[in-house]
Amino acid sequence: MKIHPIHLGAFALLAAAAITPAIAQDEAPAVEKPAEVAKLNELTAAEKADGWVMLWDGKTTDGWRSPKSDEFPKNGWVMNEGILSTVENKGEESAGGGDIITRKKYSDFELEADFRLTPGANSGIKIFVQPNISPISKAGQPAAVGSAIGLEFQILDDARHPDAKLGKNGNRTIGSVYDLIPAPAGKKVSPVIGWNHARIVSKDKHVEFFLNGVKTAEFDRGSEDFRKQVAASKYNNIPEFGEWDDGHILLQEHGNAVSFCNIKIKEL
Repeated sequence: MKIHPIHLGAFALLAAAAITPAIAQDEAPAVEKPAEVAKLNELTAAEKADGWVMLWDGKTTDGWRSPKSDEFPKNGWVMNEGILSTVENKGEESAGGGDIITRKKYSDFELEADFRLTPGANSGIKIFVQPNISPISKAGQPAAVGSAIGLEFQILDDARHPDAKLGKNGNRTIGSVYDLIPAPAGKKVSPVIGWNHARIVSKDKHVEFFLNGVKTAEFDRGSEDFRKQVAASKYNNIPEFGEWDDGHILLQEHGNAVSFCNIKIKEL
């Protein structure tokens, strides 16, 4: 169920007094739910019949873990009234609780999620994530890596975060395939404190990204064009980047307060 960016109140940071005990007692952004959505993180009967499942149930850590261990991070992530949020940490990538990934791997699928940025925030949704793969340094040794490796649907406040001006031709802006394929200039983006909707479709190595119903990127993993894009990117020191048969879904903790809900998937 898509959240529409209307009837949203002011964004405030409140102490997370009612956070689920499984999550560390950090500060969680209290996000007002729009009037149109009666129930968060629940599928309709039609969606269930069509094969959709919730990736996050809105109240527990079931189905998710850290890329670095078999446990969910002890800090950096909070749940508050059906909203899953990262905690502000001055923009330090994976310096709080770190990313979270699905316990299950996926190959052909349709993924949807609603997300909400705070001013100047950076985050992302990654697919085909390989938590045990690291870049290779010039010395031929595994290099240090912050966020786990995967193809990223960029989530960014383009107007305020400096990353929007890095990369090439805007390929680090919201809705882009991070550092590979730029989202079009005419993309549809909600105001920073409003909700946006991400949709990713992967079938037979063909992948499409959508932001608020508008296609922002399309590519074929392993194609000649894709490999040229990888060779020109920061991922050129990762063998077979983006061409793995399957991988985890990842929500990125990049040190800024970002919220997620209605995360669901249908295997194709």
